[in-house]
Amino acid sequence: MTARKIGILGAGSWGTALAIQAARTGCDVLLWGHHPQHVATLADGRENKRYLPGAVFPWNLSVSANLQEVSRFSDLLLIAVPSHAFKTTLEQLRPLTAANIRIAWATKGFNPDNGSLLHELVAALFTAQTPAAVLSGPTFAHEVAAELPTAITIASPYPAFSNELTQLFHSNRFRTYTSADIVGVEVGGAVKNVMAIAAGIADGLGFGANTRAALITRGLTEIIRLGLRLGGHQETFMGLAGLGDLILTCTDNQSRNRRLGIALGRGQALQPAMREIGQEIEGVLAAKETYLLSQKHAIDMPITEQTYKVLYEGLSPATAVQNLLSRELKSESTGQG
Repeated sequence: MTARKIGILGAGSWGTALAIQAARTGCDVLLWGHHPQHVATLADGRENKRYLPGAVFPWNLSVSANLQEVSRFSDLLLIAVPSHAFKTTLEQLRPLTAANIRIAWATKGFNPDNGSLLHELVAALFTAQTPAAVLSGPTFAHEVAAELPTAITIASPYPAFSNELTQLFHSNRFRTYTSADIVGVEVGGAVKNVMAIAAGIADGLGFGANTRAALITRGLTEIIRLGLRLGGHQETFMGLAGLGDLILTCTDNQSRNRRLGIALGRGQALQPAMREIGQEIEGVLAAKETYLLSQKHAIDMPITEQTYKVLYEGLSPATAVQNLLSRELKSESTGQG
């Protein structure tokens, strides 16, 4: 395969892991970070010692703090910044890119301005015809960097673009699947972080595997309710970007969202817990946006609601769990919580 030039925006753990993976498959990669000092450290050490220690950069992976340089270099752009920085990054890119730019992202979350999905933001800031795609699924950056077997979904309404991306990232240790359901993949990737905080809270309170399994199952129900209302497809939520990502994030302590929940369940306050983790915790912002969407669309999402109240209204984790357990008894098949 002829090497392609890919610009990856976001020099955290996930952006770095994707940059390494693309370089492994033969692409020329330019990784951008917005802190010049951090980028200089990456260039000097050929390793992201802060966020992904031990993963040495391939020879065809370079770094830059100059967004214009990355834009000029790239055949396509892959954004891996936190969701709160996604809009700002697009706005900075817009005057620098060619009219035929293709944009993909591995960011998981909603637009914090209005709760819209990220592909809607891309269409609004560029054009509705801009080829766009999202990469999502059950992935921890350290395992991708270590070449442990991984599978992801690449979703786009543009089949040629999603197929190209699968070819660019696919390897014998990194399997890529395509999907046309960009809505479902985005919803699954955003809301699973909320459920991971809830699962962590339950474990932090000392509850067992029964509770965790119930939270994952009922959490999936909430994801499906919201996803279907927003236009996603049922089968997407039973795949890698839905159930797969949910299981991963709710059950393994590599998940920052789960670790935050554990800390809250053990009685630690929110801000100190976030500072201790020291990296972006997407579920905190996603809990607010998901709750507001559930209110806007009148969707019953009790786990989301109680997690939101713990994070934003000071509700104690123990009371949140009791609120869930004391809900009116219902049939599992009614579609209600």
